[in-house]
Amino acid sequence: MRDKLSELESKINFKFKNKDHLLMALTHRSYLNENPGWHLDHNERLEFLGDAVLELVVTEHLYSNYPNPEGEMTNWRAALVNAIMLSKITGEFDLNKYVLLSRGEAKDTGRARQYILANAMESLIGAIYLDQGYDASEKFIKKFILKELPGIIENQLYRDAKSLFQETAQDKVGITPTYEVLKEWGPDHARNFEVGVFLEKELVASGQGPSKQEAQQEAASEALKKKGW
Repeated sequence: MRDKLSELESKINFKFKNKDHLLMALTHRSYLNENPGWHLDHNERLEFLGDAVLELVVTEHLYSNYPNPEGEMTNWRAALVNAIMLSKITGEFDLNKYVLLSRGEAKDTGRARQYILANAMESLIGAIYLDQGYDASEKFIKKFILKELPGIIENQLYRDAKSLFQETAQDKVGITPTYEVLKEWGPDHARNFEVGVFLEKELVASGQGPSKQEAQQEAASEALKKKGW
């Protein structure tokens, strides 16, 4: 495992003073179920810390570099730090290769893995903050995350899919979309939802997510694609 940790450190260009900070960031809750003797906790507390650090760094960058109103910057930030974007960014240093999962979780490579990777990214930021403070965290976030911001703004990826689908549907067909939970599963601490978006009785598309809101956004995004809007 030590070799793998060094390999990841090399990829992210950051050397941990305390390797357990990195190892905890990589430890998913499911891994502890199969390895009760593991000497570290899972990464959810680090994720909580990293989420706050990430939001502050991004907010400070937006405030310092863009004169835009609060509402626009809020949308840009949301597009930059959401699970889909964070999961995509982890591919740059192949974080998936290093996360410690149960055998069952390791087999799932779908949407659930996307959220595990996004959470691990936030945990990694929390671990860097604990290990070497704010400046080190900021450097990591600028290197891997903030560089995505110009593309988000230029391509208008910050547009809220649900609002956009509603505006377009009302304009094109005179119907306000409605959303309905089609399925939900998983334990209380890790619920998953599948939500369908309807134009009257027509099921246009569905989406999945760890909350009804995220599933609705995914459904709206898919509906925009299917309708060619």
